[in-house]
This record gives sequence, C-alpha cells and structure tokens, in this order.
Amino acid sequence: MSKKPLIFLIAGEASGDLLGAHLMQSLKGAQFTGIGGPLMQAQGLKSLFPMEELSIMGVTGILRDLPNLLRRLKETVAAIKQCHPDVVITIDAPEFSFRVMKRLHKLPQRPRLIHYVAPTVWAWRPGRAKKIARFLDHLLCLYPFEPPLFERWGLPATFVGHPIANEGRPGGVRDPNLLCVLPGSRASEVRALLPIFRDTVVLLQKNHPHLKVVIPTLASVEVLVRQGVEGWAIAPQIVVGKRAKEKVFDTAFVALAASGTVSLELAAAGLPFVIAYKIGKINELIIRWFILIPWACLVNIILNLCCNEKIPTPYIPEFLQHNCTPEKLVAALEPLLTDQKARGAQEMAMGEAIALLKAPSGFSHLLSSALRSTKPPLGARASNAEG
Repeated sequence: MSKKPLIFLIAGEASGDLLGAHLMQSLKGAQFTGIGGPLMQAQGLKSLFPMEELSIMGVTGILRDLPNLLRRLKETVAAIKQCHPDVVITIDAPEFSFRVMKRLHKLPQRPRLIHYVAPTVWAWRPGRAKKIARFLDHLLCLYPFEPPLFERWGLPATFVGHPIANEGRPGGVRDPNLLCVLPGSRASEVRALLPIFRDTVVLLQKNHPHLKVVIPTLASVEVLVRQGVEGWAIAPQIVVGKRAKEKVFDTAFVALAASGTVSLELAAAGLPFVIAYKIGKINELIIRWFILIPWACLVNIILNLCCNEKIPTPYIPEFLQHNCTPEKLVAALEPLLTDQKARGAQEMAMGEAIALLKAPSGFSHLLSSALRSTKPPLGARASNAEG
C-alpha cells in the first residue's frame, strides 16, 4: 500500500458512524473519503450525501426507499471509480454496502474490499457467510466468536474487538431518580416505542413521584422525539450528541432502551437497563421464521455465544413485540430502581460482556495488519461474484 493510502468509507447509520470515526482516529496515516455521519465528518470526512438516507430497516423499508437506494448506489460506485481508492471499507448497513461491493468486485481493476461488522450469521441466515465470501477480500469482526464462521468459506476475518469496550471514562454520581429513555435511532423505532415508553413513565411515577426523565437522541430524529413527548406527564429533558449521552449514562440510575448497539454502550457505562422493541408484522413474521437465537440484547447474546451455555433467562430483561407493554416494562424496571442485588447481578453480567469484547491487542495494530494482509484483487475471482 502507498505511504498515505486513500480509503473510501461507507457508513449508513449511527452505530456505523461511531465505528467509522474510531477507525479514522486509529489510521492517522491514511486519507479518507466516502459517506458518513457527524462523528466521521468531525474527523474530516466530507460525506458524498447524507448518511441517514441509507438507514434502511427491514423488507418494507427497502421496498419503500428502493428508487433512492438505487440512485445513491449508482452515485457511490461512480464516485469510487473516479477517485481510485486503495481500499473500500463498508461499515454495517449490509442492504446498501453489499450491493456496492458486488458491483466493485466485477471491475477488472478494483480496490481491496473490506467490510467492517460481520453479518449476524449466528443469529439468522447462516448461508450469508458463504455468499459474502465470493465478493469480499476481508472481514473485520466485532465479536470473538465470528471469524471461524467466515474463514471456513475462505474469507479472511479478523476479530478487532469492539471500540465500546475500550472507552474507559470516569463514572459520575448516579441520581436515584433519573431514568434514561432511549427510543432508538431510526424514525420507525421512535414512532413505535415512544408511546409505550410514555405510558411506562406514567406507571413508574406512581411509586416514584420524584422521577425525572432524560432522552438522549440524535439530530436526525430530534424533531420527531420532541413531537412525540409533547404532553407527557413528566416533561423529559432531551439532549443531543455523543458527549451529552455519555454524561447521562454516567449519572442516570436506570435506562429503558430500544434494542441495538446502545445496549453495549449502556453496559460499558455500567448503567442497568431494560430492553424493548417492536417492528411491523411483516418484518416480525420474516424474522421469526429465520431467527436462530432466543435473545435480542447484545449483552445476552455475547454471554451465550462466548460461554457456550444457554441461559434459561436473560441477564438483561427483554420485552419484544407483544411482550413490549408498559406493565411488563415497569415490572422489570422496579427492581433496578429499588433492589441493589438485582442491580449488582446486571452490573456483573455487563462487565463480563464488555471484557469479552476487548481485542487481544491494540485496535490500530489489528486494523493495520488486516489492511496489509488483504490480498490484492484477483481478476479470476470477479467472475464468481453474484449480481
């Protein structure tokens, strides 16, 4: 690779933006261009178009946004052809990322193709491991149990650890009356969960009259969140941005959160929490048909798959779909507000999960090694790529 390689990055949602920013910080000797959010832009990336356009969720979301997705796909591939990067690194957002990679793989002269965040083949559709091995050159994995699942199909894979596991920061003094509410980073999540969270807060207030609520959110859904909390019995404080969110995580006493990467952020902060989630009926039917694991929360999943033991009940309470009701959420939150034993059990589980996500050596070293070990493109492989 050249002294200052040009890396084209593609991130499609908030969690990918966080990973992309961490990656940019770790590769100071590289130049970057591509698509990213505010955190990556703060590191100097000029985004080709707003990252939020790629935040597609589920089959119905893809169908609804297909015309714009195809337009942005064509625009992205054209930009990559024009700037001739040494490496293209796509970060999560597989609905968009893999379409880009398949097209790039067919080029007679192409950059190295690396995907960051392995598809969850351990959760559903395990056949994806074989498929992506046909058009990727390397895979960067967040979880230690993932590389063998892809290496068996000839795709080099490196466990680089999860950056959240390395974000050490001093904890604050927790306010026993402060509830952190996290309705998600997508508009569909906010619309589905905020009404349920509102009713949960009303029920909690009966036993906790001094309860306060704070909602960390993203600029992309801030207006929707503010509209959704109008008329709440307890007027929530709404904060925007990573630093504001971290401050809340360090001072809140308990959290109620949408399922997602935020569960690892909460675990790293040592903040006890309850998970909730609801999706549309069509997506639910599809997921139920293919799902391979019983849990949705990443803390529960990591402790299960890394320890090779099936837990009868989750370490972090989860309430999904028809179980996502205010009454059930309140019943799970109450012990975390009043029982130190219940809080201690969660704190221990969260600490174990975060420890498992630490890379065996420094992230920068592993990432640089992965970039160096990625083989140059082979024209013979291009003919095997799927359309």
